[in-house]
Amino acid sequence: MEIKNTKKGFALLVSVIFMSVMLTLGLALSSLSYKQEMLASSAIESQYAFYASDAALECALYEDQQKNLFDYASHDGNNPPSVIKCDNSPATQISYAYDLSQLSVTERISLDSNKHCADVTIYKINPQTSVIPSTYIFSQGYDVSCDVVNSPIGARFVSRGESSSY
Repeated sequence: MEIKNTKKGFALLVSVIFMSVMLTLGLALSSLSYKQEMLASSAIESQYAFYASDAALECALYEDQQKNLFDYASHDGNNPPSVIKCDNSPATQISYAYDLSQLSVTERISLDSNKHCADVTIYKINPQTSVIPSTYIFSQGYDVSCDVVNSPIGARFVSRGESSSY
């Protein structure tokens, strides 16, 4: 009488199950670390964009409050204000509008040796048409140079903005 060994292949089954669990665990950890790396990278880029926005806002506040560059009474439809000078480089004026109620100027500022860019829009309300003369400044910073912002074909970048009013 012949006795069959029913335990053949049991070690192979255990090792295949063990390797499957280890492979699944390795793939899950590598996917998680990739997502964490992407999140950290986007946080850094977001921080650069915020700092560019903050620097441009501070430059516009300085030019308005210390040099009175955007005084409503000093300008008209044919006399736009001078451009902001920030980070030792002059800004580029994108748009200028003047009417009986407000003055609006949008300028693009190159920061950090043209590594980052920011757009600043200044709204100055006519003090004769408003009970309270007001200034609104909006700044939007980018984590890329102004060249990329000017022609963003296929480019990916982060923008952050902030505002000030007084």
